[in-house]
Amino acid sequence: MKNIHLLFILAVLISSCGDKEAKSFEKVLASDNLSELKEKRNEIDAKQQQLNEQISLLNEKIAQLDTVRKVPLITTIKAKQEVFNHQLEIQGNVTTKNLLVITPEFNGILTNVYVKEGEKVRQGQLLAKIDDGGLSQQLAQLEIQANLAKTTFERQKRLWDQNIGSEIQYLQAKSTYESQAEAVNQLKQQIAKTNVTAPFSGTIDDVITEQGSVVAAGQTPLIRLVNLEDMYIETDVPESYITNVTKGKNVIVEFPVLGKTIETKVRQAGDVINPANRTFKVEVGIPNEDKTIKPNLTARLKINDYTNPEAILIPQSIISENAEGEQYVYVVTNKNSNGEADAKRIIIKTGRTQGDVIEVLEGIDDGAEIIKEGARSVKDGQIVKVINLPNQDEPTDNSND
Repeated sequence: MKNIHLLFILAVLISSCGDKEAKSFEKVLASDNLSELKEKRNEIDAKQQQLNEQISLLNEKIAQLDTVRKVPLITTIKAKQEVFNHQLEIQGNVTTKNLLVITPEFNGILTNVYVKEGEKVRQGQLLAKIDDGGLSQQLAQLEIQANLAKTTFERQKRLWDQNIGSEIQYLQAKSTYESQAEAVNQLKQQIAKTNVTAPFSGTIDDVITEQGSVVAAGQTPLIRLVNLEDMYIETDVPESYITNVTKGKNVIVEFPVLGKTIETKVRQAGDVINPANRTFKVEVGIPNEDKTIKPNLTARLKINDYTNPEAILIPQSIISENAEGEQYVYVVTNKNSNGEADAKRIIIKTGRTQGDVIEVLEGIDDGAEIIKEGARSVKDGQIVKVINLPNQDEPTDNSND
C-alpha cells in the first residue's frame, strides 16, 4: 500500500510540469532541427535514468519498512554424507541342480514301483523294478559254468606249481575261468540296470509311469525327484557389469508370490560372454530351510554393483538443466533468524541413480542447505523464506543401506 502511495506522489510531481515539458517536446519535434532533437533526447534519457534510480531507492526503502512483503516460501534439505549402495535390478528363476526326471536304463515291463509322491528317499534307495526278461536265469547258468571253470583252474594251477602238466593246459584253464568270471560280471551289470535307484537324496515329486507299463531305456520318464535344499537362481547380466558383479557381492532377493525377501550373495559369476545377447551368467545361492521356495519360482534380484561410503544423495525432482545441458540446484545462503535467505544456483555433476535419489559427485558440500519444495520457482539471487517443518530438513534417506 505504501508503495502505491509513493508512486502516486511521484506521478503527481511529474504531471505538474508535464504540460510545459509536452509543449517544449512538441516544439522541438516540429522544428526538424537535428541538433535540438539530439539534445532533447539526451535530456529525456538523463531524466529517465534519474527516475529509475529514484524508483530503486523507493523500493529499497519499502522493503525495509514493509513487514508483510511477499517472498517465495520454500523447504530445504541438508546435504549429508552417507553410504550409498547402488543395486542392479534384474529378474531370474529359481532352480536346483537336484531336480531330475529319472528314466530307465533297461527296456521292459515296469513290474514294481516302491515309492509314492511326497515320500522322502535317500541316495541309492530302490525306487522301482523292471522285468529282466530272463537274465536272472542266464546269470544262474553262467555262475555254474564260472564255478566249474574256477575249480578247473585252481586244480590246474596246483599241478603247474608241482611242475606237472603242460603250460598250455594251465593257460587255457586260466583263460576259461577269467572269461567266465567276466561274463558273469557283465550280466550282473545288465541285471542291475533293471533296478531304478535314487541318484541323490530328496523327495518324490511325481510318479509319472504306472506299474505294469512297458518302458524304453533313456526315453520313458518314470519318476521326478527333487531336493529343495540346494536352491539357486541363475540369471543373465549385461556385460557392462562384468567388473562390478562378482563372486561375494551382496544380493537382495524378492519373491513377489511368497511376499518374502532374503539376503544372500553371488556364489558364482561367469567368465564367458554370450555373443548372442552380450551377457554373462550369474548364480545366486538361495537358503531354503523352510522349503517354501520352489523350482521355477520367479524372483527379483537387487545385486550390489557399486558402493560409495561418503555419498551425497538428493531427490532427482529438484534438479534442473540449463541450455548448455548443465545440471543445477539451488542452495540457500545468508539465512537469518526469520528464515529468510538468498537463493543461489549451483552447477552440479551427478553419478548413479537409485529409485528417486541421485548421487552428487561435484558441486554440493556436506552440510549445504538445498532447496527442495519450490526449487522450480525461484531464481538465482532471489530472497526466499524457509518454512521447514520438524524433521523436514533431514538429509535424504538412502533406502539401500
